[in-house]
Amino acid sequence: MTKKLFLAGLVAISISCSSSKKISETANQVNDDNAFVITEVATDETYGLSPKNPVEVGGVRESRGPLNEMKYLDLLTGPNGEKISYYRAGSCCPVKSENGFMGKAMLDNYRVTWKNSKDTVSIYINMYDRGELKAPVGFGIKKQVYN
Repeated sequence: MTKKLFLAGLVAISISCSSSKKISETANQVNDDNAFVITEVATDETYGLSPKNPVEVGGVRESRGPLNEMKYLDLLTGPNGEKISYYRAGSCCPVKSENGFMGKAMLDNYRVTWKNSKDTVSIYINMYDRGELKAPVGFGIKKQVYN
């Protein structure tokens, strides 16, 4: 009997936690192939380069958060069109998010570089919330071809 009550309690907790999550209604720009579309470089010098203004790629609800992060990064170039390379340096920086656990989410920090760059740049990405996608200041955008 105690075991059944314990299991019932766990089910009730997981239902109440999952039903309190809300996904932002602002969608990323996507094309017909469900690929991200980036059309401009941000004018705000903190966009993506500060944990206070992360890139918002969303995708956690659909279990696509890390994939969305890579889809976004794969559209960036160095300032003169150079191919970039990147790696995930880890999670950091708790932020408020209705889509995170108990109102909080962690950002992912990616370290980005390109040939002849003088330094490695940190880009902060939020995979819990969705927002308009732009390239951070100092980056370019790959030419995007659509069928």
